[in-house]
Amino acid sequence: MNSNSQKTALVTGASSGIGQASAEALARAGFTVFGTSRKTSGKGPGLVSMLACDVTDEASVASLVSTVLSNTGRIDVLVNNAGLGLFGGAEESSVAQVQSLFDVNLFGVIRMTNAVLPSMRSRGAGRIINMSSALGFVPAPYSAYYAASKHALEGYSESLDHEIRAFNVRVSLIEPGAVQGSFDQSSLEPDSTMKAYDEGRAWVHDFYKKSMLTADTPAKVAQAVLLAATATHQRQRYPVGKVARQISLLRRLMPARMFDKASRQQFGLPA
Repeated sequence: MNSNSQKTALVTGASSGIGQASAEALARAGFTVFGTSRKTSGKGPGLVSMLACDVTDEASVASLVSTVLSNTGRIDVLVNNAGLGLFGGAEESSVAQVQSLFDVNLFGVIRMTNAVLPSMRSRGAGRIINMSSALGFVPAPYSAYYAASKHALEGYSESLDHEIRAFNVRVSLIEPGAVQGSFDQSSLEPDSTMKAYDEGRAWVHDFYKKSMLTADTPAKVAQAVLLAATATHQRQRYPVGKVARQISLLRRLMPARMFDKASRQQFGLPA
């Protein structure tokens, strides 16, 4: 019998992209998988039961977790994948827009995690996998708020992992670089664009679109999710792809001034 055949995984934002690929990978590995989207017709990835959930709504999250536990009696793996991007000058977004971004990328994760933790703690087992980004450890121009939300997610995840390890529940971060389809599918535009940033914003949009030509596939990110869900010795961070691994290494090893200079050159910014 497959060792995962009695286990349940819950994946948010599973209707497309990384979430869909992750849900499918877990299902193929033998998990009973529930995926979520804000609105669902019941159709979704193969072998995955789709449920509606808005991670910004406390009642919606509570209803989702209650439904899954009623069906299976357990949640072994939570993959917090639902998220939004926001690319533009930091001055171009209102506080309200930034709050809405954090409501999904950080507080949505917190709502989901708080909802599943009581069950995991009572069973003495569980894995929480949070979808971060290379921008979660290295900021980039014109991504201030997206990077800030992922930096916050990383700090939250690492702290939480220390707290709940005593209950045999672990937290891991998935840190992809550029991923095919991710730029267009869930990225917001600044709600108050300014002419002063038109050139820089256009350049960075072009940079990210060109990066899609060599970007990793959602399936490659899903492999890291599956590893985090099943590995006997779980790691805290899983950089995905050559670029993310290189950036992570350089950030740790290069002097700060050199790294800053190299980053500005990469993004075509004046020294």
